[in-house]
Amino acid sequence: MSLKELYRNKWTRWAFWSVLYLLWVVWLGNYWWLFGLIVIFDHHITRKVKWLFWKKDYKEGEKRNALLDWLDALIFAVVVVTFINIFFFQAFKIPSSSMESSLYTGDHLFVSKLAFGPKVPQTPLTIPFTHNVIFGRKSYSTLIQNKYRRLKGFRSVERGDYVVFNFPHGDTVLSRFPAEDYYAWVRNAGREYTIANGGPLIVRPMDKEDHYVKRCVALPGDSLSVRNGLVWVNGAQQEVYPGIQLTYRVVTTGQRINERTLKKLGLNLAELAFDPDLPGYPAVPLTAAMLEQVKGWSFVTSVEPNLDVFPPDFPDSYLSLFPFTENFQWTRDNYGPIWIPKKGATVALTAANLPLYRRIIDVYEARDLRVGANGKIFIDGMEATSYTFKQDYYFMMGDNRHNSLDSRYWGFVPEDHIVGRPALVWLSTDRNRKFPANIRWGRFFKFV
Repeated sequence: MSLKELYRNKWTRWAFWSVLYLLWVVWLGNYWWLFGLIVIFDHHITRKVKWLFWKKDYKEGEKRNALLDWLDALIFAVVVVTFINIFFFQAFKIPSSSMESSLYTGDHLFVSKLAFGPKVPQTPLTIPFTHNVIFGRKSYSTLIQNKYRRLKGFRSVERGDYVVFNFPHGDTVLSRFPAEDYYAWVRNAGREYTIANGGPLIVRPMDKEDHYVKRCVALPGDSLSVRNGLVWVNGAQQEVYPGIQLTYRVVTTGQRINERTLKKLGLNLAELAFDPDLPGYPAVPLTAAMLEQVKGWSFVTSVEPNLDVFPPDFPDSYLSLFPFTENFQWTRDNYGPIWIPKKGATVALTAANLPLYRRIIDVYEARDLRVGANGKIFIDGMEATSYTFKQDYYFMMGDNRHNSLDSRYWGFVPEDHIVGRPALVWLSTDRNRKFPANIRWGRFFKFV
């Protein structure tokens, strides 16, 4: 008997789908779903209820209805793809150049949720194939809200991983400028001005915040420093990955560098500006390998890194850099040391270090934090001199270190914001070029 003939047997089909369903219920950890076995049994064996109510059962010789067949295929595709998006893989597009030259603007990725474990949907009432917006309007309903829960994954986040996560500051969004950081606007311009010029405000549940992708550079419990653009973790310099780049001041003998030469090097011409007074390019993003090539060009007289020391250059004032207070005297290139909060760890709370942990306590862990007129700290109405963290946190940075809004600008990424790990680039397009030259054929089906 062939496998096809064996599968035609109703008891075989029932056993096959029942086993798969049981494995899914055990993974999900919610045993109320075991009642679904009744549906599976009836669908394959007893057939008392027409569960696929939209599907027409044809009599022998009856002409098929093409419209109903298309409807059946469409509903099947929506159900299957939605299930895959929730528990296994989700499509994602790189929106900015913060990860170049590792992940490119225009890369279309499949993000593995199995890597770190998928989150059970907290906002399940969502239009299929959308995240938070459709036709400029909200694509979900908050009528049902579930508590955060993550299923078992293959492993935990490790240093050096690419990670897709919900933007920590994405809980409040400016409707006129949805891609910008509302909290940064408020710090620099005040809340009234921000709402008047960027509002009205949109409040989003955590799992509907925009997706970001960065590299994890520090894990819960780590101590991180950035020294002259290089990352140090727990006293050791972190590996300089091939895609990591800083901007450099490139001085030439007076002429512009040929565009073909710049493109061949892998530079994005839209990000380069020639200054004849220099003469040269004030900010050229280069990896270590690219830097060596540029130094070897005969028409280049000097190449110096654009390293920021305190006080930081515009726009990186202390109001832009986490934790947004002048007392820390940090810049994008000389940052820290900073300790990354870990679940179960306890820290003493003082007026000096409260800016580091205020948003964690007040927002991510939903405690009522207040500071009295006498400087005393109160949590849930009780005076507090210490705090124990309820979940893990991570520090993320973009590989394009001088063109990345990352943890240096908005702080820690909570564990419940982690979505998954980029697994495969299935399409890549360059928005600065026309079709078909805009297609990066060499990045098709590239594993990340």
